[in-house]
Amino acid sequence: MSKVVTISEAASLAIHAVVLIASSDKLINVNQIADATAASRNHLAKVMQRLGKQGIVTSSRGPTGGFKLKRPANELTLYDIYESIEGPIEIQGCPLERPICPFDKCLMGGIIHRVTHDLKKYLQAETIDKYI
Repeated sequence: MSKVVTISEAASLAIHAVVLIASSDKLINVNQIADATAASRNHLAKVMQRLGKQGIVTSSRGPTGGFKLKRPANELTLYDIYESIEGPIEIQGCPLERPICPFDKCLMGGIIHRVTHDLKKYLQAETIDKYI
């Protein structure tokens, strides 16, 4: 069965990981996040590295190491996390990215643009503190 709207596994992992980190009163490591999300440790480690480079989380090494948020949860949106993994959501031209259309108006009636706009607006409005 196909999915009309979906986000990447990496973006989903990033959002879930950040909420788990924000919910914890101590540092949380990749193994703990991987166990809680049933994710591949290697894939999650790459996602966490990206979140670190983008300034979403900081990490500490060692046996008691792990991750913590770099900014307060009430200042961090779902869009901040999504964008750190996927880049900005762009609403542009043809949803099929075709340079030429044989029709006078879009057969999709602009629904792709509206859904993309609404998703972006939702992600920008939702802060992490709402989930902890």
